[in-house]
Order: sequence, then structure tokens, then C-alpha cells
Amino acid sequence: MKRFMPGDTFESALKAAIDFKAKGVGALFTLLGENITDLADANRVVEHYENVLAESAEVRAEVSVKPTQLGLDIDPEAAYENLRRLARAADNARSFLWVDMEGSAYTERTLDLYKALRSEHPHVGVALQAYLHRTVSDVATLLPLKPAIRLVKGAYAESPEIAFTSKREVDENYLALCASMLPEVRRHNMRLVLATHDTALIAKAWRFGQASSMDRSHFEVAMLYGIRTDEQVRLAREGFTVKDLIAYGDAWYAWYLRRLAERPANMWFVARQLLP
Repeated sequence: MKRFMPGDTFESALKAAIDFKAKGVGALFTLLGENITDLADANRVVEHYENVLAESAEVRAEVSVKPTQLGLDIDPEAAYENLRRLARAADNARSFLWVDMEGSAYTERTLDLYKALRSEHPHVGVALQAYLHRTVSDVATLLPLKPAIRLVKGAYAESPEIAFTSKREVDENYLALCASMLPEVRRHNMRLVLATHDTALIAKAWRFGQASSMDRSHFEVAMLYGIRTDEQVRLAREGFTVKDLIAYGDAWYAWYLRRLAERPANMWFVARQLLP
């Protein structure tokens, strides 16, 4: 996993972020871990991210956290209070907090947390998954809040009743969602980050951006550490806003195995990235 993580510690992640900044690429930090079973552990996660936000002013990095990492499985109210703490820390650091999305069992609860949080804090966003049928209506529901959305394809195994299962369908829905949201970005009604390594899809989405006379700096892309770094640098040089999502922590093994178990196609994706 060394190819996909700079190391276990925040210090290693920060060093990677500093290197990326020199290339014009920003950083998005995430501490691996989810589904915690003790609120004391959730509090330690919050304290960790508070320190991260305070110590990463040099790179103006953003952070992304999973609700189950903050205690959603144990106490939803406690999870919300933990998110509020992190939103305040992000405000104080002039940074940004992303609420990550997990499996479909958490979608509604995660969106409820985000809506409540967004009513109090402007610098928070939420990840949405393009493979879910419901996402188009979720976008419509969020738009009145002038949201920030990080659009991913989706990595969890979901049933055909609630999710698109073929790559073609997911790509088509991803592009359709971009087409509906990019004009809202141009009108400053929302922030949109395209979190995908599919550069052909990014190029198609940018055509919609061009059609709405969008400035390149407002067209945002995010990719994982260790994947298509050359493309990240190229996009940044061309004037787009690019962030590298840097994961770290000692929970990588369980995270990696779970991703492979949830969706075997992930294994082939990782294998392709290891080829020259």
C-alpha cells in the first residue's frame, strides 16, 4: 500500500502535501478508520483532526471524515456534535470540512447530518455517489442550501434496485449530474468537486463547464494519492483546481480488504495502477 499512502502518520501526509503544493496541487487529508464502537475513540478522532487543521495552515489543506468514525453507529447526536466541533475548527483554520459518504445504509442519516451542519457553517461539504439512483433527487434537495458536493462514482457493493451496476450507466449518470450542477457552480450557487480518476470523463464534464463560460479555477478535480499523479499535475498546470486526497493511518489493512470484499472490481482498478 506504500504506493497509495505516504505513510501511517499525519507528518508523512503533511510532507506529501507540501510536495504537491510546489506542483500546484492542493491536499485533502483523511485519517483511515470507520464504524468505531467507542465514543472515546470518536473523541480522539475529533482531537486529531482539530490538530491537523491547526497544523496544516502552510498547505491550506481540507479534511474529510466519515460519520461512523465520529460515532454515528453509537449515538447520532454525539456524531453531530463531533461534526460541529470539526466545522468550527475548519472555520478557525480558514479551511474546509468534508463529510464523507459510506454505504447506502448511511446515506439518509449522513445527508441529515450535513443539512443540519450546513445551516450553521458555510465551509462544509458532502460526498455524493453517482451510482445511486437517488443522487439526482438528493442534489435537487441540497441545492437550496448552496451546498458543496464532492461527486464520486461509488465504491460500495449495492443492489441493482438502488444503484447502477455497469460502468457505462455509472459514467452516464456521473456526466448527467455534472451537467446539471456545473451551471449552478457558474452562478455561485454551489461548489462541485469531481472526485474521479477518469480523465476522459473529466474532459467531457469540462465541455459543460466551457458551455457555461466557467473559469477554469472554478472547475475542481480530486484524485487519490498515488493514482495518476501526472494527470493531477497536468490539470493544475492548465489552470484547473486540483486536490490530492491523502489517506493515512494504521487502519489501512482493514480498509483495503473491506474495499476488495465490497467490490471486487476495485482490485482490478488497483492492479491497473501498479502497471507501468
